[in-house]
Amino acid sequence: MLITTASDGTQVRAIDEGQGPALLILHPGLDDGRSWGKVAALLTRSHRVVRLHRRQYRQDLPSPATISQEVQHVLAAARKIGTPVLLVGHSSGAVVALESLVAAPGTFTGAVLYEPPVVIGPPLGGPGGEINIRAREAIAAGRPGRALRIFIRDTVRLPAWVAFLSGLFVALSPRLRLLVPHQINDNEAMDRLGVRLDAYAGIDTPVLLLGGDRSPGHLSERLDALARALPRAERVVLHGQGHSAHAAAPAKVAAAIESFTATTTG
Repeated sequence: MLITTASDGTQVRAIDEGQGPALLILHPGLDDGRSWGKVAALLTRSHRVVRLHRRQYRQDLPSPATISQEVQHVLAAARKIGTPVLLVGHSSGAVVALESLVAAPGTFTGAVLYEPPVVIGPPLGGPGGEINIRAREAIAAGRPGRALRIFIRDTVRLPAWVAFLSGLFVALSPRLRLLVPHQINDNEAMDRLGVRLDAYAGIDTPVLLLGGDRSPGHLSERLDALARALPRAERVVLHGQGHSAHAAAPAKVAAAIESFTATTTG
């Protein structure tokens, strides 16, 4: 474990494995870093891989967390690593990665961003946050599975049958049930950021934008917007994959990251 302290005094925790050039992974929603275990196992053959347990998803810290508070945990972890760090962010973790690059531009050698749901127009939670409101009503009624179905169907925009199965799976998992309110907090935190493309245009480090050709179309549109805004962006499409290629095709994801790290470390 990597354990350190953020600037506000809260404890930072991460899984720290392997040796070599350092990668700091910021996991997606409804997770604590475990979902990237298969990719990490492949990368640790030649890298030091640190998987941060994001503040937004910590049960032992006050909730909800702001993106700024999450960034402070990222920066504390990077300082503790003590060597040049490449960020790897997935979904909302990739939004936190972008904000970390803006906050501390000289800290990171670059970033790999896998389908960050950056706001490029209407809020992720819908006009007036109505999607988040309906999800919170379901949580208050003791139905976290229904709350996740609402989120998966209306925010992520996956098919209704996928949303139904996801909600059913979460309803049967005590660990995941506890994470559902944090997922809605995460969505609201990204909406509070608003459109940040102008800020991201100032990021002067190399960035790899990863996306699957089976992911919802709006995620590709967000990647397009980032590709136009970021001055040193490269785009890679994972063919036959969606938003969960880290689990479905970990070798493909690891290979893309390794190829990119080779260009950033010389």
